Amino acid sequence: MREFRCSSLKIRKEERVFVDIAFTIRRSLALVGESGSGKSLTLKALLGMLPKGFEAHLACESDFALERGRTVAYVPQNPFTALSPLTTIKDQWIVAEEKAPEMMEQVGLEKALIDRFPPELSGGQLQRVVIAMALSSEPKLLLLDEPTTALDAELRSVIVELLLDLQRELGFKMLFVTHDISTAAKLCSDITVIREGRVMESGKTEKVLGNPVSPYTSALIEANFANREFRS
Repeated sequence: MREFRCSSLKIRKEERVFVDIAFTIRRSLALVGESGSGKSLTLKALLGMLPKGFEAHLACESDFALERGRTVAYVPQNPFTALSPLTTIKDQWIVAEEKAPEMMEQVGLEKALIDRFPPELSGGQLQRVVIAMALSSEPKLLLLDEPTTALDAELRSVIVELLLDLQRELGFKMLFVTHDISTAAKLCSDITVIREGRVMESGKTEKVLGNPVSPYTSALIEANFANREFRS
C-alpha cells in the first residue's frame, strides 16, 4: 500500500479557519499538539463527523477512498465511555459481527468475554475490545484519539505493543492523535506537531524529538517528560 498523503486539509466555520495543515502517513503518524490545537477536528474531518457549522476541504491521495466503517476505522479516547454498560459486547459489534470471536482472540482476549457487559472488564480489556471492533472491518487507515490516556503506564505499553503487532500482521496505517509524546515516540515512525491548527514541524519521529526546530516542540517535549500538559 502506498502512502496516504493529505496535501491540504482546511476546516472552517463561517469565516474562521480552525485547521489548515498537510501531512503524510507512510506507516504511522503521530499528530501532536496541546489541547485546542486542532487534533480532534482533524480526526472528525477524516471521519466525516465534524460538528454542525464546520466544513472541511480535503485534498487526499491514496489507494483507497475515505469510507468510515470500511476503509477507515476509529478508536476513541476513553474505552469506559465508548461502549454502553447495559449491553453485552457481542450486541454492540456493529461491523462484521461474524468476525467478533476471531478478533477477540487476535487482540489477546478470550472469546467468552464477548458475552460480558463492559463494566465486567478491566480498562485494558475494554481498550482491546474497542480496537478489535475497529479492526473487524479490515480498515486501511486506523484513527486513534489518544487511546492510552485513560490507562496507567504499564497498560499503555501493552496497548502500544499490541498495536504495533497488529499493524505488522494486518498492514493498516495509523494516525495517532495525542499530546503524549513519549507514547507517540514508541508507536509512530513519523510525527507532525501542530499549534492552533497550523503545522510547526514534521518529520521522522526520532529526528524531530531528538533535534526539534520549533521552540513550541521543545516546550511540548519538556512539559511531557515533566508529566504535565503544556498550554501556551
